[in-house]
Amino acid sequence: MNEPAGVDLRTRNRNRVLLVAIFVMFFGSMLVAGILRFSGWQPDGRRNHGELLDPPADLREVVPVLAEGGEYAWQPELRTWRIVVAPPAQCGERCDRLAHDLDTVWRLFGKDADRVHLLWICGEDACLPPADARPRTLHVVQPEPRLRAALPGLDADPARGVPAYVVDPNGFVILRYPPGFDPVGLRADVAKLLKLI
Repeated sequence: MNEPAGVDLRTRNRNRVLLVAIFVMFFGSMLVAGILRFSGWQPDGRRNHGELLDPPADLREVVPVLAEGGEYAWQPELRTWRIVVAPPAQCGERCDRLAHDLDTVWRLFGKDADRVHLLWICGEDACLPPADARPRTLHVVQPEPRLRAALPGLDADPARGVPAYVVDPNGFVILRYPPGFDPVGLRADVAKLLKLI
């Protein structure tokens, strides 16, 4: 008669331990997730390499004028993303390197490359990208003051180089990459954005 009572006591204790373990696993993981969330941590797959602009700069009312004449329309229905750079007049070797990096980034988009335009804001031949670093979707745009003013931190650190920006299909500047940025990060960010729309 003592044997069945011992078995029931062991079973009950094991069930209690199991219930406590489930409780600790469930609420403990929620606690850890809450701590990570409110500390600002994000997994690498969700983190941007560029600086997220909040609020984004609005270029919808600015109509870029192409260097060869005509206007560059935003056309949101085409779902085209833009990488924008505005090098200084005498940029030289740094801009040549930037142009080659951006050309490589553009080529790595593969089948989605035609959905990414490179807007090169430049009013003189001295700041144009080299002929061998001009993607098919490169558009040279005249340096209109309203367009330059809408690019935050454009002239913040000219000694380090040229920043780059990502503009969404609607004409909002959403990401900024500081001078000397890693083009691998730009490619990763734009690749994620291309999957969204």
